[in-house]
Amino acid sequence: MLVKTFGAAVTGIDAVTITIEVNFSKGIKFFMVGLPDSAVKESEQRMQAALNVSESYKWPGKKIVINMAPADIRKEGSSYDLPLTMGILAASKQISSENLSQYIMMGELSLDGSLQPVKGALPIAVRAKQEGFKGIILPIQNAREAAVVQGIDVYGAVNITEVGSFLNGDLEIEPTTVDTDKEFYEQLLHDDIDFVDVKGQESVKRALEIAAAGGHNLLMIGPPGAGKSMIAKRLPSILPPLTLDEALETTKIHSVAGKIQNNTALLTQRPFRSPHHTISDVALVGGGSFPQPGEISLAHHGVLFLDELPEFKRTVLEVMRQPLEDRIISISRARFSVDYPASFMLIASMNPCPCGYYNHPEKKCVCSPGVVQRYLSRISGPLLDRIDLQIEVVPVPFKELTTAVTSEKSSDIRKRVISARKIQSERYKNIDHVFCNAQITTKLQRKYATPTTEAMEILKNAMEKLDLSARAYDRILKVGRTIADLDGQEQVQANHISEAVQYRNLDKAGWVG
Repeated sequence: MLVKTFGAAVTGIDAVTITIEVNFSKGIKFFMVGLPDSAVKESEQRMQAALNVSESYKWPGKKIVINMAPADIRKEGSSYDLPLTMGILAASKQISSENLSQYIMMGELSLDGSLQPVKGALPIAVRAKQEGFKGIILPIQNAREAAVVQGIDVYGAVNITEVGSFLNGDLEIEPTTVDTDKEFYEQLLHDDIDFVDVKGQESVKRALEIAAAGGHNLLMIGPPGAGKSMIAKRLPSILPPLTLDEALETTKIHSVAGKIQNNTALLTQRPFRSPHHTISDVALVGGGSFPQPGEISLAHHGVLFLDELPEFKRTVLEVMRQPLEDRIISISRARFSVDYPASFMLIASMNPCPCGYYNHPEKKCVCSPGVVQRYLSRISGPLLDRIDLQIEVVPVPFKELTTAVTSEKSSDIRKRVISARKIQSERYKNIDHVFCNAQITTKLQRKYATPTTEAMEILKNAMEKLDLSARAYDRILKVGRTIADLDGQEQVQANHISEAVQYRNLDKAGWVG
């Protein structure tokens, strides 16, 4: 008897429906075709063990041939165990095959027949809805994640006995429902950390506000213990809240990577990813033999924080150059290619020298000027070219640490950031792939970031007196445009350019030695 069940393969952040055909004939062998990997082939042992301990079902003693179509898509992982098992049970007439065509099923089997959670539940549910399936059957741990998709029934099951009884019509499983809007808005502004905890460092907090308002990348340079990491971790609390579409896209990426916690429906906070400096280039940008999203994709619509930037391998840093510009990363292999979104803000921090105390107000640096220069040159010019703000962080004096003065709350800063982003959204609404000032081209810059005559004179003097590099010119104008938006000004004024010039520390001649 030939029976068909349906599963799904995740490619990139989207799913493709897989048709699983099960056929019985005389004999006792087990064959599986259709480009399954080792984990899929090992399902035979898991299915036999699970059915042998089941009181309701048994492993059929016949020749079993399973085809997984389309055959040109590689099937990976153990999540096909559930549809394979249901196909075998239906083909051996232990369960009804009448309703199999209405559901996509995915789940990993334990040896006792219970179901373990799978990756990619959200994109699989999206595909099931698009292709007109009545519902999707998943491990109960994935049910809320998949139920974010409206218009399709999501059934969470504990074990194969439940699934078999449900397909037979002997057991009714209540569909899992999630009020997506309620789930989204209830958790939207719940931040555990706040800028109110940061004492002093007003200039640095101002730089992060500008970065958040314009979507600019930022580099902090300062000695150990100055508060660089503490400040960076609070950046998501002043970024504009995720929109529902952004939350769904971010959740899809984390779902594919298996980073969604059990029983979590939707990610509502902007991601903050902080990989260690020993990370490989594949782990950062994504890929591998079986491609998975990297840290830059997990930081999509959020922040990627690279602490101790010069300690990262040169190759790791260089692979970020293209994603920083295109906001997407393409992973190409001989047989296929996948695209992962990678629209993130890069926030980096570093010591000014190997010992960490160059330009320190109290402690003496023991590095020679040549050593300092070589340390800073670990970061290539093209990468620095993509960082709009460079701010020096100095230690907070004891007096400021012990003061009773309360710092500004993240919620107050966020209001100004949202207002500036609304101005930019309206300005660039008819321009494709441009949403904030950090993304504007030189042509758009000439149109929208034109300074006044007085501001241009200040920029000219700064370029000459501080011997700023050519790359600093465009960056200063972009940052000046964002500062003007924060002030609600149509044109870039002299005070905006003056402030923007302060955020180009590494471009100043003589900054090193």
